[in-house]
Amino acid sequence: MKARVKGFGLVEILLALVLGLVMSLALMQVFVSAKSTYLSQTSSAAMQEDARFILSKIVREISLAGMFGCLSNVTDASNGGSFSEAFDEPVRWDANRRSLTLATAAVEGGGAWHTWVVHTDCVSAATAYSSGKAPGVAAGELALPIRRQVYQFNKARGELALNGQPLISHVRAFSVLFGVAHSRDQQSVARYVADADSALIRSVRLTLTLFDPDARMPEQTFSVVAAVRNRLG
Repeated sequence: MKARVKGFGLVEILLALVLGLVMSLALMQVFVSAKSTYLSQTSSAAMQEDARFILSKIVREISLAGMFGCLSNVTDASNGGSFSEAFDEPVRWDANRRSLTLATAAVEGGGAWHTWVVHTDCVSAATAYSSGKAPGVAAGELALPIRRQVYQFNKARGELALNGQPLISHVRAFSVLFGVAHSRDQQSVARYVADADSALIRSVRLTLTLFDPDARMPEQTFSVVAAVRNRLG
């Protein structure tokens, strides 16, 4: 009698190959899905971190805008002794140029970069001098470093720049609205408008929309409201 040959038949081998292929495809799908989720979450976290950094920086500078000392009127010696627009309107939004201009206190200290130095006696005079051209501080005067910060959105390049230097890329939109009061004596915000009398501004609403250049996730829009602490008018 012939000995019985033990082993797998053709049908069994084909079935095993099919099952192995199905399991391999399932594992590959799980891996691809996990990688896609990881990339999406990483992109989302990066956008949130960028937005948090940019908006918190602008909010901090808005809160210090108009902090020129004890007097509301500043004579700009760097502008021929006239009243400069920067000091008259320390928070300005140019819708045509898509730029936000701030005249804000340089709180890092006397060694920090600044545009002007305001000398004031808090009684009768406040004069702004260009950085590096200010005279010595007289007795009874304070010297306050002030800087001009210009944030400009370039839609064509999808970029938000600070003083002409790229600050953040992949920006879809950047807008500013002013929370204004009904009158100079009121402190509460009555409505938000695109243009306003500086004396009526009580807060600033910033909106920033970012996108993922690799389209791994939808655009994200971030919005924050910054209170204006200092007198603007």
